Amino acid sequence: MMVGFRQYVAVLLVLSAPFCLGIRSIPSRSIDGGDFLGFDRFTEAPDYRNGRGCPVSANKITSSCDPSLVHVAMTLDSEYLRGSIAAVHSALKHASCPENVFFHFISAEFDSASPRVLTQLVRSTFPSLNFKVYIFREDTVINLISSSIREALENPLNYARNYLGDILDPCVDRVIYIDSDLVLVDDIHKLWDITLTKSKIIGAPEYCHANFTKYFTDNFWSDPLLSRVFGSRKPCYFNTGVMVMDLVRWREGNYRKRIENWMEIQRRKRIYDLGSLPPFLLVFAGNVEAIDHRWNQHGLGGDNVKGSCRSLHPGPVSLLHWSGKGKPWVRLDNKQPCPLDYLWEPYDLFKHSNRIKDHHQSSVLFPPSSSSLIGFSSFL
Repeated sequence: MMVGFRQYVAVLLVLSAPFCLGIRSIPSRSIDGGDFLGFDRFTEAPDYRNGRGCPVSANKITSSCDPSLVHVAMTLDSEYLRGSIAAVHSALKHASCPENVFFHFISAEFDSASPRVLTQLVRSTFPSLNFKVYIFREDTVINLISSSIREALENPLNYARNYLGDILDPCVDRVIYIDSDLVLVDDIHKLWDITLTKSKIIGAPEYCHANFTKYFTDNFWSDPLLSRVFGSRKPCYFNTGVMVMDLVRWREGNYRKRIENWMEIQRRKRIYDLGSLPPFLLVFAGNVEAIDHRWNQHGLGGDNVKGSCRSLHPGPVSLLHWSGKGKPWVRLDNKQPCPLDYLWEPYDLFKHSNRIKDHHQSSVLFPPSSSSLIGFSSFL
């Protein structure tokens, strides 16, 4: 069976369009054999359904090209699998039209759990989910990655977002990219409906009070040829873990190559220390559609060294993001949770025991959504 799968992949690579070189799509078929992760380790999610007023497709959704879809892209790997499952669950639970949400999962070529196994696990947890899994070839970017302040930031999969314009079907002209260490507590359709004005390529919450200079080294700021990239812009920090992306403009402007150019400079002359974030800042900072901060309450995982507990930023919350070293599932399992980790727990579908649960705090801050009985349908 493995031989047949490899032959299928080889044919797919030959027939793929140039922009899809290095990307392989998982075929839709049942998968037998060993189970690396154990499908029964996750509880099957509720079958959420659309509410009134949702777009109606002429036919059952079988393609990512359906114009009624909301497209969401995220990575999928064994290390962050539990977080990814919780993120999907939260998006569906709070979506007004969950049957119209389509997930594009980008999986690493050499993950300890094969993309085929990960595909089957997602399908068993969300039986009627609209989704597609792609394999990201690490050699696409591995020679461009430089060392970072935290080893996890050097994972090639962190750079998959740079290639979404190439990976996703050409008919997908807009996508929401989200990290795997977050949960939504609001309707993702609200984020989808945000307008990108004045030819903006991406939209994200901006943090103009942050010290922007710290994201680059003295080598960068002391070089007038490099630092002048911000000469005509007023750059602000933004977190790349939540972005609305116009893929039409992205492809037309070849923004993948612009990001790669900065990564090549970084390899020759160290100009930053933070992995995949700085190239995005170099290309887009100062030209981002500013989205309300409620859509990325980031930093809940603490800093990149200690992962200490953090509190919420002032203001309303639509999305909680555990960026930083500390992850809620790790701290909960170690019985050393931060207070806000309990807000992630209700979306965790991992089967576990012998852990004290406290849902009272999360239910007070975030009462059950009125869309909690609406759902999703099947693609793979």
